[in-house]
Amino acid sequence: MNLLIFTDLDGTLLNYGDYSFEDAKPALEKIKQNNIPLILTTSKTRKEVEILQKNIGINDPFIVENGAAIFFKKGYKGFKIPNTVSIDDYQVIILGERYEKVREIFNIYKKDYCLKGFGDLTAEEIVKLTNLPLERVKLSKQREFTEPFITDCPEKIEDLKKEVAKHGFKIIEGGRFYHFISQNQDKGKAVEITKKIFEENLKTKIKTIGLGDSKNDIPLLEKVDIPILIKKHDGSYIDINLPNLIKSTYEGSKGWNEVVMPLLEKYLENR
Repeated sequence: MNLLIFTDLDGTLLNYGDYSFEDAKPALEKIKQNNIPLILTTSKTRKEVEILQKNIGINDPFIVENGAAIFFKKGYKGFKIPNTVSIDDYQVIILGERYEKVREIFNIYKKDYCLKGFGDLTAEEIVKLTNLPLERVKLSKQREFTEPFITDCPEKIEDLKKEVAKHGFKIIEGGRFYHFISQNQDKGKAVEITKKIFEENLKTKIKTIGLGDSKNDIPLLEKVDIPILIKKHDGSYIDINLPNLIKSTYEGSKGWNEVVMPLLEKYLENR
């Protein structure tokens, strides 16, 4: 049986504070050595993920902007992938809305609900909010499908959720930002579609591992065979109840390595 690993990034594979994956390198090396696809499943943009994939040394499909789109490199493993559009060197399954439409609806509520999206904030302002280097922030502003935002009126978020639903959108909460996204998307849907593509092309059943730390990872964790919850940077865990949930005892990349390594060893023994 083949294995697929889906992982969130910030606060999960990457440390919350310094965005390092240093402590996960032993497990990452074992994943690469055994050609196990590692599907980065994130609220980040395509441009951000491309840099990270290069740094890790992987070239697998990836899921961006909270399940808005699934990117497969053209010719990946010779897979036949239905319902795709061509974007640069990728075959892409789009589940979300294009950014222009997202901003059009976002702008309706911006003033009344005290919203500031990535499209409103300067790169320097986002640096202060994220501690990311300026060059990385510029990549994070290259949105294609969703709008991360902050608000000075958090007490209005529940009302905002009801309003945006009338337009086919929803608000979800990530580790640092709220996200304005299409109702048609979430990480779980993208995980299901990706798994199905692998199963249909490899003609075998796939076992899935999924890792996350935030509320926007819950759909991902609900759709995998082995859900793993990474301890948050403040020592807490999000509230989720799944029968076979594994929790890390460490945060970030150290917690990632802690739980992934024994699962890999068990899988490789039985392969």
